[in-house]
This record gives sequence, C-alpha cells and structure tokens, in this order.
Amino acid sequence: MKIAIATAVYYPQINGVAVFSHNLAVGLAKRGNEVMVICPSQTGKSYTRMVDGVKTVYLKSIEAKVYPDQIHDVPEKRKVFGVKLPRLFYKNGFRVSVFPYPEIKKVLDEFKPDVVHVQISDPIGLSVVSYARKRGIPVVTTEHNQPEVLTEPLHMPGIVRKPTNALLSAYFRNRQSKSDFVTMPTEMAIRNLIKDGTEFPVPVAAVSNGVDLSDFKPGKVTPSLYEKYGLDKDLKTVLYLGRLDPEKKVGMVVEAFLRAEKELDKIQLVIVGDGVDKVHLMKMAEGHSNIHFLGRITPPELYEVYKFGDVFATASEIETQGIVLIEAAACGLPLIAVDKGAVAEVCQNGKNGYLCEPGSVSEIAKAIVKILKDEKLRITFSKKSLEIAQEHDFEGTLDKFTNIYKKVIEKSPS
Repeated sequence: MKIAIATAVYYPQINGVAVFSHNLAVGLAKRGNEVMVICPSQTGKSYTRMVDGVKTVYLKSIEAKVYPDQIHDVPEKRKVFGVKLPRLFYKNGFRVSVFPYPEIKKVLDEFKPDVVHVQISDPIGLSVVSYARKRGIPVVTTEHNQPEVLTEPLHMPGIVRKPTNALLSAYFRNRQSKSDFVTMPTEMAIRNLIKDGTEFPVPVAAVSNGVDLSDFKPGKVTPSLYEKYGLDKDLKTVLYLGRLDPEKKVGMVVEAFLRAEKELDKIQLVIVGDGVDKVHLMKMAEGHSNIHFLGRITPPELYEVYKFGDVFATASEIETQGIVLIEAAACGLPLIAVDKGAVAEVCQNGKNGYLCEPGSVSEIAKAIVKILKDEKLRITFSKKSLEIAQEHDFEGTLDKFTNIYKKVIEKSPS
C-alpha cells in the first residue's frame, strides 16, 4: 500500500506521538509498504529526506518560542545580578506549520496515497483530511490527546477548565467523525470519547501504541553504564523516564522518593529526560546525592537504561496510554502510576504495581516502600508486567493497522 502519515510532531522529537508515528512509519515500510510522513520542518524551510526507509516531507514552519522543541536541551534560566529571570521564550522553540495546504497538495498529488493516517488535528492533519476528502481517499485518524493534555499545562482555574475541556471533547469528537476509521490507544480513551453511550458514526477500535519487544526486554545492565552515569549498582533504583515538563508532575515522584528514602536503605532515584521543569526538579534534589539526572537518552542506549530500574514511577495524570509505561513493563519493571487518564490498562493495580490517588505523594511513597521492601512481591509484579507487555507487542499493532487500512481502502468508492 501507499500510506501517508500526517503528524505535528515527529522524530527526533521525544514525546509519545512522535515516537509512535516514527515507529509506525518505519514498521510499515519494513513490511514492504511505500510510506510518506508529513510533518513540520525543524529548520523552518521545506525539504524531503529518506529517514529509516521512509520518505519524510518536512513542511515550512515557524517557531512557537513559548515552548521548547523537545530536541535540544533546555538551558538554565538566565541570571541578572545573581537573580534568575523567569523564562518566557526558548531559543529553540516548538515548530508549527501554519498554512500547509499548498505544500501538502503538491506532495500528495505526486505520491497518490491509497490511504492517509492523521495523528493530530493540527493544521497539517486538517489539511491532509481536506485533501483526501476532495479526492475520495480513505482517512484513518488516531486520537492521542485528551482535553486535559492541552489544558493541564495552562493551570486554568476549574471554572474555566471544565467548559474548555467540554468544548475540546466536542471538537475531538467532531473531527474524528469525519474519518472513515478512528483508533485510540485504549478502551478507556474510547469510553471518554463516546461518553453518552450513543453509537459513534464511524468505526472505532482500540489499538495499542505498542513497543518493539525485541528492543525492550529484561536483562542486566552493562557495568560500564553504571560508571558512565555515576550510579551505584548496589542500590535499588526508582526510575522515571519521560519529559520533564510541569504537566508530568515529576516533582511528586521526587517528593515521594525523599519520603521513601527515610524508610528504606540503599535506594536511588534515576530521572531520564529533559524539559522546562528540569531546573526546578534539580533544585528540589539539591543535597540529595542519591537523586540522579541523566538527561535525554535515545536508542539504542535507551533500551539499556530501563534495566537500571527496580521499579518505574510516574505521577502524570494526562496519559492516553503511556508508551514509557509499556516500555518499562516490557523490561520487567513493576509500575507505580496514578489512577487517572488511561494508564490502568498497563499499570494494573495489585497485579503488576499500584495505582495511586492523583496528587497523593504519600501513596506513591508507600507504593515505593512496599515494592522495594518485599523482593517476592517485586518479582511477582515483574513477571506480570512481562505478561501485560506481550499484549502490546508492536508487531501486533502493525497487524491491526494494516488490516484497518485494507478495510477502508476496500470500502472506498474510488
């Protein structure tokens, strides 16, 4: 098949949608499909490049300097007379394609896709859908976002946030109804989309984001990595991996670790990633030698880094599935998460970890202590994590999307 994938974020950016889109494109190409990815340029200028066997079209873009690009490290705040200034803009801002339709028309006229797959309803996604609808090309959409993903970082008061979330839910529902087939990462996310129980006008299916189980698997850490990152191999490790942005609430994991440390001997917290909250988190960790920030790490070393962990902990409340949770489970880690969003299908309370009350540092701390104090429990949770991860093998994800594409192409009038 000839498959066009449209996304607002893509490799080498590091977030769930970017990772999934890249994995999907590369996986489909390896199976003999002709794949084109359409995404914003990271230079501002348009260009086309083959990336991992995928024809990748980078559209003209502008910088939104109010948010970092998720590629470059976020620098510390500037100081004036020893006082740190508030950060209003970022040198390497998030890039957005604003009026992409003419470029999209040109590249898709040449490519002539059998099906288009839209990841986000941004200007690129909306333009691709518009193009496809005019030409009878079937459209598959995957909704990765929940309204809270967009409103949580803005710290809106409840009186504003609730109606805004309701409007965004209506918008998402309307956009998905224009497709030929809709997927979401979890059944819970689908229930949130179809809240009133009425029949959705187009087919909807849960398809896991998935991970490559040949890359993410349990094992022992290469000894040199302990030396490289200054970690103690004799300490039990609480691991967090992901963006270090305020909406991820990594500060709660730091607080929970500091509480757990009072009850447990020989533990360390390893935080992997970068983001706008990193400086604040490092400030929280000052004076605590057992908290380590490793920065942004990419494959193939990323696969090894998960093996540092004895337990994986996150306090994020905005996950539609959480690829890092699947990756951690695939590496045999017990999971600690909060009971919000759609993480409960990966972190199953009492089976492979604990789901804590959102906002409760004390529950996260208790969960850390329980798991690291009881080796038998940790091993039981680890085995269950491996079982759950099998349900999210990326080969199965590719099978499902391949079947969906074939189905919508067969039904297409063109």
